[in-house]
Amino acid sequence: MLSVSAPSRTLSSLEEMLESLKQRDENEKPKDCPPALPSRPKLASRTRPPSPKRAKPTTPEKRDVGFENGKREEGVKGNRGNVFGAKKGKEVDSSSESPYVNSSAQKEYRKRFWEKDGAKIDKKFPYSLPKFCEDEWDDNISYFIEKKLRVWCRLKNRQWEPGQVQSTSGDEASVLLSDGSVAAVPVGELLPANPDILQGVDDLIQLCYLNEPSVLHNLQYRYAQDRIYTKAGPVLIAVNPFKEVQLYGNKLATAYRKKLVDSPHVYSIAETAYSQMMEDDINQSIIISGVSGSGKTETAKFAIEYLVMISGGNNQLVESELLQTSCILEAFGNAKTLRNNNASRYGRLTEIYFSAEGGICELNLSKHVLFGQSRVVQLARGERSYHIFYQLCAGAPSALRDKLKLKGASEYNFLNQSESLVIHNVDDAKKFHMLVKALNAVGISERDQEHAFQMVAAVLWLGNITFQAVGNGNNVEVVQSEAVINAATLMGCYANDLMLALSTRRMQAGKDKVVESLTMQQAIDTRDSLAKFIYANLFDWIVDKINKSLAMNKEKTGRAISILDIYGFESFEKNSFEQFCINYANERLQQHLNRHLFKLEQEEYELDGIDWTKVDFQDNQECLDLYEKKPIGIISLLDEESNSHKATDSAFADKLKQHLKANPCYTGDREEFGIRHYAGEVIYDTSGFLDKNRDTVHSDIIQLLSSSSEDLLKLFASSFANQSETTGSPSIHIEISNSQRRTVATKFKDLLFKLMQRLESTAPHFICCIKPNNKQVPGMYDNDLVFEQLRSYSLLDVVRISRSGYPTRMTHQEFSKRYGVLLPEDDERKDPLSISVSILRKFDILPEMYQVGYTKLYFWAGQIATLEDVRKQVLQGTLDVQKCSSGQHARRHFPELEGGVIILQSFVRGEIARRQYKDSLESKPKVAKKENDEQLVAVVQIQSAIRCWLAQRHRNRLQNLKRSNQDAQKPLRKTSEVKNCSICFRINIFKNLDLPVVEDLERRVLVAEATLEEKEKENAALKEQVKQLESRWSDYEVKMRSMEEMWKKQMASLQASLAAAKKSLGVDNHASHPGKPEGSPSPCGYESEDTTTSMGTRTPGGSTPIEYASNGVDNGGNRDMINDGLRVVSYLNREFELRKQHFDDEALAIAQLKSGQSQSTSPAEDFRRLRRRFKEWKKDYKARLKETKSKVHKLGYSEAEKTRRNWWGKKSKR
Repeated sequence: MLSVSAPSRTLSSLEEMLESLKQRDENEKPKDCPPALPSRPKLASRTRPPSPKRAKPTTPEKRDVGFENGKREEGVKGNRGNVFGAKKGKEVDSSSESPYVNSSAQKEYRKRFWEKDGAKIDKKFPYSLPKFCEDEWDDNISYFIEKKLRVWCRLKNRQWEPGQVQSTSGDEASVLLSDGSVAAVPVGELLPANPDILQGVDDLIQLCYLNEPSVLHNLQYRYAQDRIYTKAGPVLIAVNPFKEVQLYGNKLATAYRKKLVDSPHVYSIAETAYSQMMEDDINQSIIISGVSGSGKTETAKFAIEYLVMISGGNNQLVESELLQTSCILEAFGNAKTLRNNNASRYGRLTEIYFSAEGGICELNLSKHVLFGQSRVVQLARGERSYHIFYQLCAGAPSALRDKLKLKGASEYNFLNQSESLVIHNVDDAKKFHMLVKALNAVGISERDQEHAFQMVAAVLWLGNITFQAVGNGNNVEVVQSEAVINAATLMGCYANDLMLALSTRRMQAGKDKVVESLTMQQAIDTRDSLAKFIYANLFDWIVDKINKSLAMNKEKTGRAISILDIYGFESFEKNSFEQFCINYANERLQQHLNRHLFKLEQEEYELDGIDWTKVDFQDNQECLDLYEKKPIGIISLLDEESNSHKATDSAFADKLKQHLKANPCYTGDREEFGIRHYAGEVIYDTSGFLDKNRDTVHSDIIQLLSSSSEDLLKLFASSFANQSETTGSPSIHIEISNSQRRTVATKFKDLLFKLMQRLESTAPHFICCIKPNNKQVPGMYDNDLVFEQLRSYSLLDVVRISRSGYPTRMTHQEFSKRYGVLLPEDDERKDPLSISVSILRKFDILPEMYQVGYTKLYFWAGQIATLEDVRKQVLQGTLDVQKCSSGQHARRHFPELEGGVIILQSFVRGEIARRQYKDSLESKPKVAKKENDEQLVAVVQIQSAIRCWLAQRHRNRLQNLKRSNQDAQKPLRKTSEVKNCSICFRINIFKNLDLPVVEDLERRVLVAEATLEEKEKENAALKEQVKQLESRWSDYEVKMRSMEEMWKKQMASLQASLAAAKKSLGVDNHASHPGKPEGSPSPCGYESEDTTTSMGTRTPGGSTPIEYASNGVDNGGNRDMINDGLRVVSYLNREFELRKQHFDDEALAIAQLKSGQSQSTSPAEDFRRLRRRFKEWKKDYKARLKETKSKVHKLGYSEAEKTRRNWWGKKSKR
């Protein structure tokens, strides 16, 4: 073996670095070490897919590093090329606010680090690992023109088309397009095209040429195949398909969970976050960004759905509750805008807490801000307010509608001002029913639901309250209308109190309180602020209710995944204060993305001393300074003007122009100003900025709500009072000074800072949602719109830094601990860095593939996989050796162990056998005695059975002999006798009978028993049939009795009718003889009128004719007519009696029918026929009786009239 002397041995750069580090540790004290870096979450670099291998330079390049004034300056800057025009990252201004509490500490540490250790080590090592200044970002088109390869060319319509260079002439090239035509294109409008094999790649990192047409074509190619997800380094791009795609479900979730698929998907991001949370015990966050209408809300739903599916437990219940929660929040927090029919107007941070086992233990919806409160009272043309207003008006049931005094949406001023009341293909009534189901599903009671709808209705009625000028026109009063009454009723207060609170204001003047009337604009602002206050607090109350219902009462471990879904960047023809705040929030989120994907990434490279060419990116820090800088930021100036009652919107615009005109992100004009956001320039109209920013709720309004009978409004008022006390504001009963008011913009900024601080404490994962077209239709792909979004989110910069960065990094201690097992024991060193270097040299990891930092090792993608494979093999070999050794040891001791077990088993078996034998000896006499007793009992039973059978046979013979002498029929034996005989016969076995004879007798007995059982079954069936017939017969008897009673009643009614007819005839006859005194005898031969009346009760069987005696007046032929009428009546009476007797007889005959009689026809049928005949006769009899009665009445009246005339004439003559 050759040995190399120390002086002749050449040290590598790594070994030189090792020696310098050892010398530094010996010479320097520990107290001189720089302070520790501020803690931040572990980077999610492991989620990046492998990047393609690139050619590395073979010669080291001397680092051009200089130090001036204690600061480190890079001599080589990154080249942007012609991909984007971007600015270099900018440090945060000291006068600007920042939500990142550690930013100043990081700057101070970086300064001291490079002043001390960095410069010292850099001087000792003038040479280091290669620095990569690649020219691949400068797409050199000359090579493609020379080789006539495929290129992208921009035509006169500004669209990119693929083609192949045919020839060149000066600055123009002749390109053959895909449709076969040839176009002359300037050379400056040509860009290299990727090979066909890279068409539709999953990750943009895999593209050889990262230019605008290549990226757009790759996304469009995948979008046309419904592959809507694409990776851009660590960022997931999700293109909204505007339709349902088959990319979700339990099967696909299981595949991602088991690592069976690795294609880009929202499930992949959620799986990465979940795995890192469980492995590293670090909270994770999934930040979903995008413009309005890009599909952020749906993407958040799918991420939550995946986490629920893989976490175990009662997944279906949790998933159902989350879906119902989304329905509720969309109803109360989403609205229709000009570009999105379901735009989210609130920031939603869903926090999912997990147990140590990985199951979901709690869900929480953080209330960061419900912005767009002004949408409650003001709407732009073509927009709608929050969905709940229209759903309540369209779908409320009649009872709720009457209670809330609801009308159609067109009847409310807050809703009809935009002239957009419906959404195409959306049924608000159906949505309301779905909302009610969702509220029930999450456990919100019907009482709470009714209170929530009551508050919504109160807001609508507040909008219909109007004012009229009084006095000199400066003061106003509320117009009394149904809106005032309904609003006061729904709010639980008196109408007069509401009117005073809206039209007057109480001011504190010394020790006295002065009531001041409001102007028209002040009254309208007071009404609108009350409506916005109620709705904003209602939304927060609903979120609290949902959080309580989602609480699972399980122990939390602190592990959580936060999913942020917030309103996207907006730019309309007219942008107001709402868009101003929304775009500010998106600027902060973009800065968060830049911070983690650009700033912190590159800062870590610099601080760890690796050779790195810095990548420039589009930093939006200047735009944030424009918002936040004090005292001349837009928010500071806006608050200053809002606290002045004399300030106007135009004055605010002038003030902005005066102070901010030098800012490159600001453009000013009269009554409007522009801001150059990361997504483009937006022009804001200052109209209403000050009023919307103030949004003050006066103390009179709070007192009105505190005195309300509605518990919900009291809760809102008390919550406002508590917030005022917490923020140090005066009591709500005292007028708040202008300088102490917290404006809407300030509160919005504070909430946004809290949100960013919460996200900063997590390891972020980014999803960028892309809106492919503004028409929201599937299949349409607008290249310009898509590329504008890609550029605004700096996604290609993300790809660039991912391709040139080091996705795999490990500290020296972690690397040596994990891969130290690969070194032999004699090569083990004390220093972790020495162990790391030995491992890298042993396994021939090329120096171009990694860099060694002060604290970490940085690897290109795919390099660590080799070490992992070797480590697995070593560990597997170790396990195999251990198995073999353990097996050999077990086999060596097995015979000895086997002999001992056999001996032990023999002793045990012997002991068991001895115990069993002893038990058998003790139990043998008992068993013999028991067997003898059983045999004796059996003999006695057989003997008794035989004697019984012999006695019964003797008795049967005697009975048969007696019956034969009397010539009587032989009766059947009873069932019990047959059974006893059969039992006795089976038991008795006579010794003198042959076996075949006995078997034949037994067979006959069995046949007889079977026949007997069949007969018993038949008898049982017949008995059951008899019971049924008896039951039916009793029903018939009940029915006949009821009908008989009914007939009697009808007969009595007919008799009464006949008696009434006779009585009427008698009265008429008496009227025809008025001259007869009361005591004189009746002309009919009866003694009195009562006798005539009771005639109907007699049996008309007498032979006495009914005649009228003469009363001294010549009646002529009338007497014969009267006698004929009486005869007809007598005939009818006689017929009635006969028919009655006849029907009674027939009914009695049917009722007395016996069961033994012939039943050719059922009694019910006879009864029905009798009833039918009775009805026919009754009808005919009534008709004849009516006719007779009319004739008798007519005859009686004519006779009486004649008698009256004669009597009067005779009296006159006398």
